[in-house]
Amino acid sequence: MKRVIPPLLFLIFAACRNGKNNPDVSSIAVTIHIERFDKAFFELDSNNITRGLYDLNRQFPYFTNDFVENILGAGPLTDTNHIAFAASRQFLVSYLPAKDGIEQKFENMKPIEKELRTGFQYMKYYFPKYNLPPKVVAYIGPFDAPGVAMTQYTLAIGLQLFAGKDFPYYKSMQGQELYPAYISRRFEPAYIVPNCMKAMAEDLFPDESFNKPLIQQMIEKGKYWWLIDHLLPETADSLKTGFSEKQLSWCKANEGLIWNFFLQNDIFTIDPELIKDYIGDAPHTQGMPDASPGNIGQWVGWQIVKKYAADHPSVTPEEMMKTDAKKIFDESKYKPK
Repeated sequence: MKRVIPPLLFLIFAACRNGKNNPDVSSIAVTIHIERFDKAFFELDSNNITRGLYDLNRQFPYFTNDFVENILGAGPLTDTNHIAFAASRQFLVSYLPAKDGIEQKFENMKPIEKELRTGFQYMKYYFPKYNLPPKVVAYIGPFDAPGVAMTQYTLAIGLQLFAGKDFPYYKSMQGQELYPAYISRRFEPAYIVPNCMKAMAEDLFPDESFNKPLIQQMIEKGKYWWLIDHLLPETADSLKTGFSEKQLSWCKANEGLIWNFFLQNDIFTIDPELIKDYIGDAPHTQGMPDASPGNIGQWVGWQIVKKYAADHPSVTPEEMMKTDAKKIFDESKYKPK
């Protein structure tokens, strides 16, 4: 995650994209193999966890310590940190039943590898100097661990958050307290690759919009969905945004009314309590009908970015991501009907 991205020389003529005519990336060499850390970890002998973890670290030297220290939260894997071994054993034993159900969903990772390879090819096409993660690893962590994580050496996929919306834990009382249905409905395997590309986009262009006015935060966050459009041009908008098809249809049918709603409220507010009503997960947007999605602010920001891009057809993804949100807002002259 600590990457410095140098200036990119981009061939503008190659960037032409109208939503249908996507660049040909088939010749860009990218190798994707999802390594199954999850299976290797759960094959450890719980009665000899110390030796097992050291063997695992030799097999996965680029991820084991990250898993124990950051995902299990047990500190570094060292001889003197006995908590790391105890916590690993406890997790191994307590999550065995969940592991069996999760791994049944992922016996064949080839379709995910194929889709991820395409996303990596588009990333290399648009950002040839970006260092793609050298390893892609699948793991099973605690249910409150991230679904996708970028470490120094890996793109790590937490399968525990992609087991299907009907997975028993998600529907349990404890699961619903952690992930209400409007969130857990997105815990399907189809969301893995879009979430991976979002993580890489945020690694490449960290979000620095915090504390900025609402409208600027909306646009900055909208940029990411616009960028994902380029990295996964054939992927459904519902998978990119997390909105249901019904919610997307509602947004499109009511775009003018949604914008008027924002204009009647303070789009330049910096009050974090007001901003969180429009950005971030929620069953629906406060002050709008129940048919509205949460995080509607990012959706509006996405529309503003698309309007700016339509008026500036030569803009490249790197240029767009670096363009000031205020400039995008002013020059887009966004006025939906």
